[in-house]
Amino acid sequence: MNLPNKITVSRILLIPLFMILMLVPFQWGKIHLLGTELPITHLAGALVFILAAATDWIDGHYARKYNMVTNMGKFLDPLADKLLVSAALIILVELGMAPSWIVIIIISREFAVTGLRLLLAGEGEVVAANMLGKIKTWTQIVAISALLLHNIIFQMASFPFANIALWVSMFFTIWSGWDYFAKNMHVFKNSK
Repeated sequence: MNLPNKITVSRILLIPLFMILMLVPFQWGKIHLLGTELPITHLAGALVFILAAATDWIDGHYARKYNMVTNMGKFLDPLADKLLVSAALIILVELGMAPSWIVIIIISREFAVTGLRLLLAGEGEVVAANMLGKIKTWTQIVAISALLLHNIIFQMASFPFANIALWVSMFFTIWSGWDYFAKNMHVFKNSK
């Protein structure tokens, strides 16, 4: 397993730590930042999420720079993204910080695209994420990070950045999913 794939696996391994920090009711107190009260565990969980999300850029950078792009990496990288984002969104619903219907739309798209990737793989095609898919991933990461941090930077201005970012991520999630299916419809014509 090459270095970029190891970095991708590390993203997957950070998910349980993130979940523990966000869901186990540790009594570590709260921190006051920019007029907002934030549980220390949520701050720690948000930082773990942001670190895990940053590995997405790092593994891709190394894979391209050193010509280490592999089929395993093309499979693992989007899987790691989907696991991390799905875990975070489900946690946000449980904590009452994100509407379930938006989360259902986002996760449904992820399952649908994963299914399409499996069909393509059965036809011998491995498709890496395109630019629209990368924008979708980063808008999701920004929205989730803002929600996990309780919209802390924008709280004093009463600007709902985190909620707007979630809507933007839903838009790009739907658009990139539609684009992915539109470009790969041939797999359904080839299937019998």
